[in-house]
Amino acid sequence: MTRPTVVNPKRIGMLTPSSNTVLEPYTARLFMPYVDTVTVHFSRFRLKDISLSEASIRQFDHDTIAEAALRLAEAKVDCIVWNGTAAAWLGMEQDQVLCARITEETGIPVTSTMEAFARAIDRLQAKRLALVTPYTSDIQNAIIRRYEEQGFEIVHETHLGDLDNFSFANYTVDEIKGHTMKAAESRPDVILILCTNFRGASVAAEVETYMDVPVLDSVSVTAWHCLQEVGVSPAEIAGWGRVFAL
Repeated sequence: MTRPTVVNPKRIGMLTPSSNTVLEPYTARLFMPYVDTVTVHFSRFRLKDISLSEASIRQFDHDTIAEAALRLAEAKVDCIVWNGTAAAWLGMEQDQVLCARITEETGIPVTSTMEAFARAIDRLQAKRLALVTPYTSDIQNAIIRRYEEQGFEIVHETHLGDLDNFSFANYTVDEIKGHTMKAAESRPDVILILCTNFRGASVAAEVETYMDVPVLDSVSVTAWHCLQEVGVSPAEIAGWGRVFAL
C-alpha cells in the first residue's frame, strides 16, 4: 500500500484583537496562492476600543498577549506575528519588548506589523509619509509625533475620529479609497494605511495605478513580511499592490 504524502507547510501564527473582523478574511484571500505550502493560524486577545486612556492602553498588556501567543505555539508555527499597529502610537520599543518575551517563552521567532512597516519603508527609501487611519485625533497626533521623532516628514494625514475597534471594519472600500486618493495628491513617498481592521488592502493596487504612489496597508504589509520571515517569496501575490514585489 502506498503511504500518503506528508504535508508539511510553513505555518504562520498571527495575534489579533478580539474585535477585529477584517484581518482573517483578508489574510486568507492574500494567501490563496500558497494554499498547499503556507498556512495561517490566529489567536485573539481582548481589545474593544482604541484611545490613550489608561483602560485602553491596559488592553495591550504583555501578559495577555503572551498567553495568546502560547496557544499559537501549540500549533508548532514557524513564526508568530503581532498583527496590530499599537506601537505606532505607543512606541516601537513596546513591540520589541513583547516580541523578545514571546520568543524567549516559545522559542519561535516573533515579529510585528509595525516592524513590517519599518522594513517596507526602508526598502522604499521613503522619507515623506502620508497617513490614513480610522483613529481619533489624540491617537493620530501620537502616531505623527512618533514618525517625526524618527526623522520622517508627514505631508498629509487623514483620521476618521473613531475609537471603536469593531466599527473600523464598517468603513467601505470606496470610503477608504477616496481618503487614500486624497492622500496621494500630496505626493508622498508612500501612503501608510494604519489599522489591521480597516479594508485598505483592497484599494492599494488601484490607487498605485492611478496616482503612482506606493501604498502600504497594514494587513498586506504584514503578509508580505511574514512570508519573507518563513523563507517564502511573496511575489506570488498579484493584484494587491506593489508591496509584494519589494
